[in-house]
Amino acid sequence: MQLSQNHPLEAGLTHDSRLITAYGGTRPDVTPVWFMRQAGRSLPEYRELRVGNAMLDACLKPELASEITLQPVRRHGVDAGIFFSDIVVPLKQVGVDVEIVPGKGPVLGKAVRTASDIDELVALDPSVLDESLDPVIEAVRLTVAELGRTPLIGFAGAPFTLAAYLVEGGPSKDHIHARTLMHAEPEAWSRLMEWVAEVTGRFLRAQVLAGASAAQLFDSWAGALSLDDYVRHVAPASARALEHVRDLSYTTEPVEPGANAVVHTVPIVHFGVGTGELLKAMHDIGADVVGVDYRVPLDEASRRLGGVVPVQGNVDPALLSAPWPILEAHVRDVLARGANAPSHVLNLGHGVPPETDPAVLTRLVEFVHAQ
Repeated sequence: MQLSQNHPLEAGLTHDSRLITAYGGTRPDVTPVWFMRQAGRSLPEYRELRVGNAMLDACLKPELASEITLQPVRRHGVDAGIFFSDIVVPLKQVGVDVEIVPGKGPVLGKAVRTASDIDELVALDPSVLDESLDPVIEAVRLTVAELGRTPLIGFAGAPFTLAAYLVEGGPSKDHIHARTLMHAEPEAWSRLMEWVAEVTGRFLRAQVLAGASAAQLFDSWAGALSLDDYVRHVAPASARALEHVRDLSYTTEPVEPGANAVVHTVPIVHFGVGTGELLKAMHDIGADVVGVDYRVPLDEASRRLGGVVPVQGNVDPALLSAPWPILEAHVRDVLARGANAPSHVLNLGHGVPPETDPAVLTRLVEFVHAQ
């Protein structure tokens, strides 16, 4: 499906940005940089805006969500905005009883532990999202209008991470209930994963159609899985989620006179925490770029990916609070290792810790851009 003429990619605003160039496998003149969780808790201006606004309420107020997305772009000069939302927003909008408890995370009104629980859940129609995501769509439109030539990245939670929250009833260290259900009730698990893939895929597609120039799928908890479990019980649903954006395309004018216009698909990034053993499988589901957490050096990650996949990452968030010479040396090492891949987008190996000094992030962006 061709993106609309006023979409930033189709309109020629973001297709040649550093970020989209790198996501396409070509190294731009300067390594692009953005940070996961750059929009939010480390910024004092964010904390001021959040006063009196619960997390999910903030996600569904277009002007507020847009302003929060724009704050780190203005402050740090990063090469992309990451849309401010939460992976459980589509669950809430489709009718799931879920709230985000400060200091804890998403908490479900009822854990989904049995086949009958899953039957009750999947009876909720994912298509209602098409009408309930108007606040998200409006927030994206407001944001891209302000960003201009700076691309916006849309994001969604991968099916396993969302399913794990549903089955556990909230955050978990080992996701034992989800992994047990996967094996004890494989048919019920498959129904759950298919349903979650549809819900989160629609959420991601809505953001791209509204103006996001790239899409990132987060699998925060896939690191709890073996490679065999991931491939057999998770990867098909993740691939299904990405099918919702895989068909979206835009055209660019040819470089050579008389040549045909070039059709491109919207770049897709897949990131997981603790997923060093799953990197190739995560790429194989249909991703263009693989995000790498801080546990695996980028040169080793590129080797595991066959040396042909653009990578994103993977500064250790713990070093953001270290003395600058230590952080600088670490970033130089990350950049050097990232040179082994076709292209590299510098990011963290997870999200920005809330106690991070914003001035460090600004200095880090300036340093990377100066290399």
